[in-house]
Amino acid sequence: MTTVLTDRDRRKRDDRPDGTFYEEPRFVTHADDAFLDRLTVLYDGLLAPDDRVLDAMSSWVSHLPATEFDRVVGHGLNEAELAANDRLDEFVVQDLNADRELPFADGAFDAVCCALSVQYLQYPGDVFAEFARVLAPGGVVVVSFSNRMFPTKAVRAWRAASMDERADLVERYLKAGGLAVADRIAERPGTDPFYAVVGREPAAGDRG
Repeated sequence: MTTVLTDRDRRKRDDRPDGTFYEEPRFVTHADDAFLDRLTVLYDGLLAPDDRVLDAMSSWVSHLPATEFDRVVGHGLNEAELAANDRLDEFVVQDLNADRELPFADGAFDAVCCALSVQYLQYPGDVFAEFARVLAPGGVVVVSFSNRMFPTKAVRAWRAASMDERADLVERYLKAGGLAVADRIAERPGTDPFYAVVGREPAAGDRG
């Protein structure tokens, strides 16, 4: 597995276990309404009815369109937030910085969504390899982010980067996981910048 972040890159100002920080639920959104609306539109264009969706590093709202999906599984750190998310058919509580193996079968999902959380991953190469493993052939990974974060829990590489450099980081994460970058979006629909990077399985001839 390619090491994307050095030990220095992955440092956090608050080095306590993430489960401690996220023990109390936070029923807030982490971007403005224009960002969230743009994210829903992006999902609507990429996801299809009857898709099996993994909402990775999720919370109490998933920002998915009204489409009827076959299955939506939430994954996150706070049980109360996940239990309050009415788009989830089921959920698991897991700290990906402590346990990087997802508890799902190979090819279990048609889409993996990771919204406003990628900045907290300390071992992104391993995690994105797991995203690729649980993704069915032809599936999609959608990673979205803005300039907001919990600065004490974001990794140093993210805190020190510009927005475009953060998008570069996400592209590196996808490639380290064995995925191809299919699209990169940088807009400002409202006050918050909207960034998203879309990954897919590379064609057989493109695999390194």
